[in-house]
Amino acid sequence: MSAPSAAAPFRLYGTPGSLYTGKARSYLIKQSIPFENAAAGEAEFRERIVPALGRWIIPVLQTAEGALVQDGSDIIAWFDGGHAPGVTPRWGVHAPTPRHRLIGHIFELFGGEGLLRPAMHYRWNFDAQNRAFLAADFPAALAPTGAGPDVAAAVFDMASTRMRKAMARFGVSDESIPAVEAAYAEFLALFDAHLAAAPYLLGGRPTIGDFGLIAPLYAHLARDPAPAALMKSAAFRVWRWTERMNAADHDAGEYGRPPEDLFAADAVPETLMALLRFIADDYLPEIRAYVGFANAWLAARPDIAPGTSGLERTETRIIGHAEFLWRGVPVTVAVMPYRLYLLQKIQDAVDAAAPEDRAAMQALLAETGLADLLTLRTLRRVERKGHLEVWSAPLPSSTSAR
Repeated sequence: MSAPSAAAPFRLYGTPGSLYTGKARSYLIKQSIPFENAAAGEAEFRERIVPALGRWIIPVLQTAEGALVQDGSDIIAWFDGGHAPGVTPRWGVHAPTPRHRLIGHIFELFGGEGLLRPAMHYRWNFDAQNRAFLAADFPAALAPTGAGPDVAAAVFDMASTRMRKAMARFGVSDESIPAVEAAYAEFLALFDAHLAAAPYLLGGRPTIGDFGLIAPLYAHLARDPAPAALMKSAAFRVWRWTERMNAADHDAGEYGRPPEDLFAADAVPETLMALLRFIADDYLPEIRAYVGFANAWLAARPDIAPGTSGLERTETRIIGHAEFLWRGVPVTVAVMPYRLYLLQKIQDAVDAAAPEDRAAMQALLAETGLADLLTLRTLRRVERKGHLEVWSAPLPSSTSAR
């Protein structure tokens, strides 16, 4: 594989409109890590990187030595864990205090996964406003370099067809669309109110929760024409936050250039409590549904070898579909082990905390209606091995059920 340049020792393969690429890109920008953007349509990606990964998936970080790190969460953890020689992030994205650390992981899960319904709806159900933009944007990043208009059109048609089918797997249907729009309007209002007093989720600098939220709120909802217009008119502070999350500097002049400190004394303002209560109402029913499905699926397959996915096609990300009632509407969603991987980060943060810190975390979850996040555990843990989601050995029953 050709290596990134000395001036930019990391190469990020993805697309401008990719939700998960946006998470990793924002992190690299805010941490002042030199990198170059690379299109997933490049021959290098198709011919060398995809075979090395075992599936077509973005984002992918390539190091100067040719090593690959796939997945936005893993890319952030790789840098944050000090695995990049000569690179020191400006600050750690995991807050040092217990409640803030917990909140960061909750919003990482909710941002990347819980906001998929509005992200997909506002991208693919507004063709009058979005189609011309998307028909140019997708081929620009996905078509082979120098491709003609016929190839570009075919690339867009293939991507559009695939993603419109995926939209249904995330619970977007004619019946659920009114609830999708109402829920998103409520979220925008709550986040906009919270940003009135601070430039980021937990204060004066971004944390892992901000990077989870930027994934859908930039790539789909602040960039595609229809939702961008909605965000600008209904939630200006949120739109400014999406700009700020993609700016190399602090870009918080409207706050009087505040210091890069988090809320003092592990404080959680009422506006943030309101956002957490929203997540409990909006997303906890889905978590219950897919943990329940995953446990039934695992119980029916006790012979899955540890370190494997249990699927015939290892590149498959979905183990089945779960149905549940969301805002009074029956919806069906794909069950993806990757979501359980992010859920585990919340649980691990609490499990690893000192007793007094764990008590503060548990009290916050109870007060916001999110206590079930600690008990919704699968019979096996999800691990990432060889750029794939795989299952661990079965857990003791007391561990998986607590």
